[in-house]
Amino acid sequence: MIDFRISDEQRALVEMAARFTRERIIPVAAECDREARFPIDVFKDGWELGLVNPTVPPEYGGAGLGELDNAMIAEQLAYGCTGIQTSMLANTLALTPILLAGSEAQKKKYLGMLTSEPLFASYCTTEPTGGSDVAGLRTRFEKRGDDYVLNGEKCWITNASLASFYVVFATSNPELRHKGIAAFIVDRDTPGLTVGKHEDKMGQRASDTAAVSFEEVVVPKENLLAPEGEGFKLAMETFNQTRPDIGAMATGLQQRCLDESLAYARERKAFGQPIIEHQMVQAMLADMAIHCEATRLLYQKAAWNLDTGSRDPIVSSYAKAFGADRAMQTALDAVQIFGGNGYVKDYPVEKLMRDAKVLQIYEGTSQIQRVVIARSLARTASAKG
Repeated sequence: MIDFRISDEQRALVEMAARFTRERIIPVAAECDREARFPIDVFKDGWELGLVNPTVPPEYGGAGLGELDNAMIAEQLAYGCTGIQTSMLANTLALTPILLAGSEAQKKKYLGMLTSEPLFASYCTTEPTGGSDVAGLRTRFEKRGDDYVLNGEKCWITNASLASFYVVFATSNPELRHKGIAAFIVDRDTPGLTVGKHEDKMGQRASDTAAVSFEEVVVPKENLLAPEGEGFKLAMETFNQTRPDIGAMATGLQQRCLDESLAYARERKAFGQPIIEHQMVQAMLADMAIHCEATRLLYQKAAWNLDTGSRDPIVSSYAKAFGADRAMQTALDAVQIFGGNGYVKDYPVEKLMRDAKVLQIYEGTSQIQRVVIARSLARTASAKG
């Protein structure tokens, strides 16, 4: 029998995250969006409560929570602001490859850093000349003696301005594509590492985003995370594990759109009655609810798969692609329900629409997710003969 109930511990975790969102995120979200500022004090408070780095095992100072627990936290924080949520939980993207491939010494040092103090880490794959084409990296590494030297540039890096260390993917030779890629852990204070200006984004403006440049950056051999030829696989495994979180973010944003639209439709009157009585508005609200619940089920299944040992990326891609696309449409419908008021910053749905768009872009575009899904379907069909 399938059981959709969450445990008492998970329910308490969700309630704590929801309360934190109501009390600490929602009151500052609009201001942080206007100022393109990430609220460090909110991050520190969330870290104190255990809402940051929740999947780090106890032996490295963490709570050792599962992927489903982490995703449910993401949903609740995203309800308040996906920009703030993105920066709060970006450490999970950086620590995942260390959990997957790191040495014991690397785990103790770098995971221990994140659990002993409210610090940030960043994950660096995207480059100015290519986003979805991870195998087409141009950032180079060269082995010199026992060390490695990095040269190149990464862009759109979450928490780049705040990070204490970076997980960086680079290639020995771009012509080798995925066969040349390795991964490294690079400390913030390493000479030659430079963080660029804060990006002035359309949405998720409260999230810190900047470029990172590497000029003759020397990385000691003990900071090699994945050797040449293994880096691409590690990047894909990391995305597989973190894409359910994007589905969870999409769910939180959709739920906020639905709640704001319901409240507004009950109050706003047109043609002598609240607009919630109009069938066209009812249909939009119903679609919002259907898509929100469907995304929630998809991301929870994807996270459950990971917690139970399944590494098949197809369900994570289902959750990411469907959730991101539905979040965008739900936000557009919310603006439509609000009418002219939805188009001004005095009401929250204008921000929700801007925030939703990037869900279709980062960690693999909606189009790339469909490529992943189609290839998986083709392999399955071939295996069946």
